[in-house]
Amino acid sequence: ILTAAKLCAPALDKKDWISGYNWVIDAMKQDHEPIASEMEICKALHFLKSKEFDKAIEVLKAFEKKDPALKAMAATNLSFLYFVEGDYAQADKFASLAVRHQRYNAKALVNKGNCLYVKNECERAKELYLEAIGVEADCIEAIFNLGLVNIKIGVLNEALQAFEKLHSIVPSNTEVIFQIANLHDMMGNYRQAAKWFNILLSCFGSSKNVADPGVLARLGQIFNKDDDETQAFHYHLESYRHFPVNLDVISWLGVWYVKSELYEKAIQFFERASQIQPQEVKWRLMVTSCHRRMGAYQKALILYEQIHHDYPENLECLRYLVAICKDLGQKYEHHQQALAKLERENAAKVNAQTNATNSSGGGAMTRASSDDQRGSSRGSARSSSRLEANNQQADGGNMYSSHDYHSAGHDSPKENNKLQVEAESEYAVPRPMTTTLYRNASGSTARKNEKNDESDEWGDADVGNLLAD
Repeated sequence: ILTAAKLCAPALDKKDWISGYNWVIDAMKQDHEPIASEMEICKALHFLKSKEFDKAIEVLKAFEKKDPALKAMAATNLSFLYFVEGDYAQADKFASLAVRHQRYNAKALVNKGNCLYVKNECERAKELYLEAIGVEADCIEAIFNLGLVNIKIGVLNEALQAFEKLHSIVPSNTEVIFQIANLHDMMGNYRQAAKWFNILLSCFGSSKNVADPGVLARLGQIFNKDDDETQAFHYHLESYRHFPVNLDVISWLGVWYVKSELYEKAIQFFERASQIQPQEVKWRLMVTSCHRRMGAYQKALILYEQIHHDYPENLECLRYLVAICKDLGQKYEHHQQALAKLERENAAKVNAQTNATNSSGGGAMTRASSDDQRGSSRGSARSSSRLEANNQQADGGNMYSSHDYHSAGHDSPKENNKLQVEAESEYAVPRPMTTTLYRNASGSTARKNEKNDESDEWGDADVGNLLAD
């Protein structure tokens, strides 16, 4: 009878499915009250499918005054609804109610586990997911969430086992395939990660115009970590073709072209990035750096002056401007003075912040920690750009952002002998020009070292570390 009612109710009036459900419910209430209650829940689920959440909640809340079995069934659905809406307190309340009335309800156990998961009670959530799997061995939600909670706890092998089991149940589910690929990447199994991401790509079909740019970018990052730059470049370029506004992909491609000394192509990508982020000065600095590396020093000088006009407090631009003016034999004293003033102001700000930290935290340990942080700030800026970020959702927009940027480009013939020294330098930008004040007054010794000093002001820092910000 229940099956017949479920089939007939939505088909009685195709223009108004609600009236069909109401007619069936009214017909069943007199002699088949349990079936009528089941149909009420089916009606609420139909509201959910139509995304009429308020009406679904209204129907389900009416079950609070009914017998415990039906109340528990409604509570399971209510818990799910409140959880999706972000009302975790109400979701937890109804999940507990559902579990109390029907302990062996796998869906209710999953809902309760989800509420514990968002409270960061991962061990208890894991126990409930395992209990739900014990009740219903093929409960997809319980197995999937068990994998996620294992990732959060840090037991990646157990997480991989859960997702592989789930893959055997639903072999074409893209979210499960993504999680398997992501776990292999997290565990350093780059070949396996690439294999599973390629399987994920095949789920979208064989058409060249249908693909997930986020997955393509992720493949590029994996091959980059596996030291296969050819494949890394291929997948980053494919990702850019499908989604040409991903700044992570654009910056990687720009740096790759700089490393390959194809500066004209690199300029195209950095200009694209500048169009996407017009207020971000580093993209304009990268474009200017490419012109300088090509030997177009006059063009680079004009661009540096434009950037300085728009961003007069940008230290990097001023340092490059002073260096290029010296290379071209032009006057740079006014830029040097502005740079020295700006560096003094920045140093004063840092000291003020440090003093404020010391006064609030107090103690020698705090001061030592501050000194260590200042001493290692340049080194940490480089290392922070290599941190890998891994997300757990197959969403191509925001979850693929890990990079390892470093460049080996050349500036001018003078600097060819200095590239290795510069590449190992911990400076993210040319060194402060305060040494120039002493160099001018130091006679013949300074003149002997002038060439080396000037070359030290360039290097690859503007490629690798501007992007680390």
